[in-house]
Amino acid sequence: MMNGREIRAQPPLEFIPPSLNPIVLRSSQIILPLWLRWKTNIASIQADRVEILADLYHQFQQGKIRFLMAFRHPNTEDPYAMVYLLWKLLPQVAREQGISLQIPTHAHFIYDRGIPLWAGEGIGWLYSQLGGTPIVRGKMDLMGLRSARQLFAEGRFPMMAAPEGATNGHNEIVSPIEPGISQLGFWCVEDLQKAQRSQQVLIVPVGIQYRYVTPPWKEIETLLTQLEIETGLTTLQTSEASDEKILYQRLYRLGEHLLSLMEEFYREFYHQTLPQPKAETSQLDTEAVLSIRLQNLLDVALKVAEEFFVLPPKGNFIDRCRRLEQAGWDYIYREELKPTHNLSPVERGLADRIAEEANLRMWHMRLVETFVAVTWYYVQEKPTAERFAETTLLLWDLVTRIKGGNPFFRPSLGKQRVQMTIGEPISVSDRWHDYRQNRRQAVATLTKDLQMALENTIATN
Repeated sequence: MMNGREIRAQPPLEFIPPSLNPIVLRSSQIILPLWLRWKTNIASIQADRVEILADLYHQFQQGKIRFLMAFRHPNTEDPYAMVYLLWKLLPQVAREQGISLQIPTHAHFIYDRGIPLWAGEGIGWLYSQLGGTPIVRGKMDLMGLRSARQLFAEGRFPMMAAPEGATNGHNEIVSPIEPGISQLGFWCVEDLQKAQRSQQVLIVPVGIQYRYVTPPWKEIETLLTQLEIETGLTTLQTSEASDEKILYQRLYRLGEHLLSLMEEFYREFYHQTLPQPKAETSQLDTEAVLSIRLQNLLDVALKVAEEFFVLPPKGNFIDRCRRLEQAGWDYIYREELKPTHNLSPVERGLADRIAEEANLRMWHMRLVETFVAVTWYYVQEKPTAERFAETTLLLWDLVTRIKGGNPFFRPSLGKQRVQMTIGEPISVSDRWHDYRQNRRQAVATLTKDLQMALENTIATN
């Protein structure tokens, strides 16, 4: 199922061109506070060092710089936080600092072309009207890259994008970021030089973190109980919902049980070999063993999908997920199904069959995509309500996917405060000489530095 519909073969995904509509932008700005209140878990949004962003916008509007905001992506509600930052907090701080900014303070943005497939076609229209441009992950999307590149160098507003590529569900872990943002930065420098323009090109890291207004210990215990029942475990009652030691034992037991179920699932029905490392006596060793088992399981899940699509297991888990996603889309969105082509009913039926098969194989990839950033030490080393909640919700995602439900509609554990941090801008222009000497190395170095910059925005207290 995709967005509640039966999977059938379809024509190729069309590019959705950005088409900024001032009326839609203004309407969205008016609706945003009500949307945040009634449709999200966000209670408040605050940001540090917004004066840096105000100065950058002033320089941008003076024609001195071009820049892209690279924001952390722990949560599906991150876009709301970003536009609140730009539409509400930025103008306010600019006024306080005596910085004159032209209104509206907005940004073009890059989004995953797959979002409208599960969120609805209306989202694709809205993103287009707000000046967003789509990108197809996992392949050389020439049209999408060309559009993003053009907006970076020539767009009315700065750019913003999430270099992690997808949400990872963790406030205090940054997933390995993808090199695309760094490459776009160097392309922008190149395009400006060809046009004999002297603007500097910058990438600005933006941190986003969520904290519960009230620690949701009771809600976490309730969700754990639900998951225990759904996975066939006997529920362990706690005397206090916030008894961290017992809650951790329950969370660990649930995770280990699900891991065992999935290991047996792949052994029995997909004939996969999963090594069983032996746990030592200490709890630390047990945690290490569980982490190894999880990594082995994720590898096997990807191999099951890769064998179907005849793809080599090349690169890290994220690289493999992106290639599998594109392979699946190639089976579902078919060139021969364009309106100009005629297929017989039998050919159409076969195309639908392979689309259904592809979607089933992509299910394995979605499991890995959800758990690629999970580590069992995350809760153990700092048993906060946030870390308990994040890990429990990821396990809920897994159970929901197994049951055939939609993991994008998570249960709410309570209202949250959003804390944003503007990091120090990274000059891409200053690295142009390095890029000309060795492009691949320059992109890799910039990507590594951006990764560290995003990690530095994380507050761990």
